[in-house]
Amino acid sequence: MTALVALEGIHAGYGEARVLFDVSLAVAPGEMVTLMGRNGMGKTTTIRTLFGLLRPTAGRVLIRGRDMTAAHPHVRAREGLGLVPEGRQIFPRLSVDENLLATASTRRAQSWTLKRVRELFPRLAERARNMGDALSGGEQQMLAIGRALMTNPDLLVLDEATEGLAPVLRDEIWAALALLKRDGLAILLVDKHLEASMRLSDRHVVMEKGRIAWAGPSADLARDRSLAARHLEL
Repeated sequence: MTALVALEGIHAGYGEARVLFDVSLAVAPGEMVTLMGRNGMGKTTTIRTLFGLLRPTAGRVLIRGRDMTAAHPHVRAREGLGLVPEGRQIFPRLSVDENLLATASTRRAQSWTLKRVRELFPRLAERARNMGDALSGGEQQMLAIGRALMTNPDLLVLDEATEGLAPVLRDEIWAALALLKRDGLAILLVDKHLEASMRLSDRHVVMEKGRIAWAGPSADLARDRSLAARHLEL
């Protein structure tokens, strides 16, 4: 099966500072993959490269087997990549509904609508007319996920999916991701909560100093907890 997205031998950085070294990873249709590692190991740079926000100095970005390394971010979005960025980056002076409608797309027959997003996150229905900056951190994260879903992606990418959230709101996010996975949406997730991600993700990719230090299924990571001790902040 052709991967939905793949990074092949990616080298990238900012000016003279090199950050990524020969990074390769792939996500298949319907698969959930967690990208893990300590802070500053290159996870966000990897995502920026995937979305065309940073041009690699070497390597390729493939979407459904097509070389999209030179494609602009909006072209990659049209190809089915949806991003929930670190820090959420919602529009503070737009209402919840306006934030959602700002990115609405009908690129797929089974499209995400306001109704479906509200069913996934009932809190957003309750806050429909609230401005973005009037929401709690957890509600803003729900809104950021809903906004990405309104683009009707084939791959949902979440950078720091539950960082800084209260446990009850974190659980709501995990429950929503479980539903999205069950519906067949491919997901690439950056998150530090190992136990929760192990329950949901098919595979894990661990980064160390801009390189892939380990990759494998949840069962392998569960059997060897020394991997987590070596590479992750727990």
